[in-house]
Amino acid sequence: MLIVTTLIACILTALFIRLSFGVIRLRRHHKVGLGSGGVDDLERAIRAQANFAEYVPIALILMACLELNGAPLWIIAILGIAFVAGRVIHAKGINQPPPHFSNRVIGMKFTITTLIMLVIFNLAWLLLQLWS
Repeated sequence: MLIVTTLIACILTALFIRLSFGVIRLRRHHKVGLGSGGVDDLERAIRAQANFAEYVPIALILMACLELNGAPLWIIAILGIAFVAGRVIHAKGINQPPPHFSNRVIGMKFTITTLIMLVIFNLAWLLLQLWS
């Protein structure tokens, strides 16, 4: 059973739904059916949602691999929390009007660092299991 991955997936899905509703709200407000219509707020909301959708699946796959291979749940939980934090910080940062993008950078640092750590832990755990 994927306890930690399931919990993190549910949290991330809730965040994705929130980002999606933000895009829908702005589309309705600005009467834009497709694309951003040149509206900066809508463009940022679209990119926040798309960026989220681009990074979340690979993180969940790596978390699930780690959990299915029997890694300690506390490691997966810490990495999952760090990833969620990165995605939240990034979404807030990208949705702020420019030039206040420091949160976007911090969020991506959390996201990329977590992905790197997930790869390292997966490979280390795999090698440890193969050698034992």
